Amino acid sequence: MSATKTDYYDLLGVSKNASLEEIKKAYRKQALEWHPDRHQGADKEMAEKRFKEINEAYQVLSDPQKRQAYDQFGHQAFAPGGGMGSAGRAGSPFSGFGGFGPFTYTYTYTSENPFGGTDFGDPFDIFEQFFGSASPFRRNRLPRYSITIDFMEAMKGVEKEIVVNGKKRKVKIPAGVDDGTRIQFDDFVLSINVKPSSIYERDGQDLYITEVIPISMAILGGEIKVPTIDGDVKLKIRPGTQSNSMIRLRERGVPGLRHQKRGDQYVKIHVAIPEKLTSEQRNLVNQLRLKGL
Repeated sequence: MSATKTDYYDLLGVSKNASLEEIKKAYRKQALEWHPDRHQGADKEMAEKRFKEINEAYQVLSDPQKRQAYDQFGHQAFAPGGGMGSAGRAGSPFSGFGGFGPFTYTYTYTSENPFGGTDFGDPFDIFEQFFGSASPFRRNRLPRYSITIDFMEAMKGVEKEIVVNGKKRKVKIPAGVDDGTRIQFDDFVLSINVKPSSIYERDGQDLYITEVIPISMAILGGEIKVPTIDGDVKLKIRPGTQSNSMIRLRERGVPGLRHQKRGDQYVKIHVAIPEKLTSEQRNLVNQLRLKGL
């Protein structure tokens, strides 16, 4: 490998002590930004190169054994023929496997992908080949399929029909799955792609929304209706509420998956400042200003 090869941590934009969750978030952001289908012309070639590098970095840093080897030996840990520089480095976790060959990848095009184009079967393992047959970490791999579902289907759970080996199969997708969740069945693995919501922003098990209130309500208080995945709820606005205040709705977030506790929903309050005022409104504001309010 070239001595000028970019550091994997720098590629993903994370620190060397980043958690696995931080690495996953950074990878997803970078992969979406540099996916070749989002680029055209000369930019597409550059995007393909960067996309490959990002996935290569994720494949190593998301695996504890590979990450340990990388932290200890750098890119040489994955050089052809063992890559450790000499036989004397017996402490390598990869000694005895003959090392990993150069990283390679292929795009997978499949009719199972509802969006067409490159298959994002698993956003955390986009490429079918990274280490080749010599890798000790890739054994008896099950066929993989992907399906795209709506955000609310992910929140509520849904039953879908897919085609596996030319046969129709009904599968149950549990409530709480996230984009990139993998469900392993007896004879295949199903990767879930979740369409983003126009209302909610998800962070783990928590949901975030923004609600706009008039300045009069921020001063005097009031009540608003806010959406949750279980339906609208009434939310009291206390007098003197400041813009960007955050209100927590306990256990109104993402349903628990694999024994996880249900998350919370957070409502961010934005106070709308009117751009234009009537003469009467302007006089009232001036009176408040004269009173020091």
